[in-house]
Amino acid sequence: MGRYRPPQPPASKYITPEGKQCLEDELNYLWRVKRPEVTRAVSEAAAQGDRSENAEYIYGKKQLREIDRRVRFLRKRLDNITVVDRPPDDQNRVFFGAWVSVEDMDGNESSYRIVGPDEFDPKKNYISMDSPMAKALLRKTLDDEVKVQLPKGASTVYITNIRYSE
Repeated sequence: MGRYRPPQPPASKYITPEGKQCLEDELNYLWRVKRPEVTRAVSEAAAQGDRSENAEYIYGKKQLREIDRRVRFLRKRLDNITVVDRPPDDQNRVFFGAWVSVEDMDGNESSYRIVGPDEFDPKKNYISMDSPMAKALLRKTLDDEVKVQLPKGASTVYITNIRYSE
């Protein structure tokens, strides 16, 4: 078994204004705060002499590469995203940014917000629009029965509420 992994399909390019602000904050923190700190630490470690056996130097250089990789990704991603800052015209359907309440066959109710792939957060019940649940819910209306193919198996849910505000 090799290390080859097939390329992932490109992530959706939509994001909420809050999600864009989080990405910009992370970029500013990495570029203006974290990278100068790590650069200073690497310079101090390099001044100690032999770099081949200097753990602080080796670790610092690795950390700089990781920071630079993330900064490149964030800059490229921020250039290519589309901010969705207003609700859709038809608020009776599920679109990007919607809060959707669903009920499964056992009567368990859940609520999700459909957001971009850069801002999904299970703790806040934010799901990516590229997830199986979100793909099944998109463009559906209130009281629709939706079949969702989840990792644990197929499931059926009913849409009980759609809203576009917190």
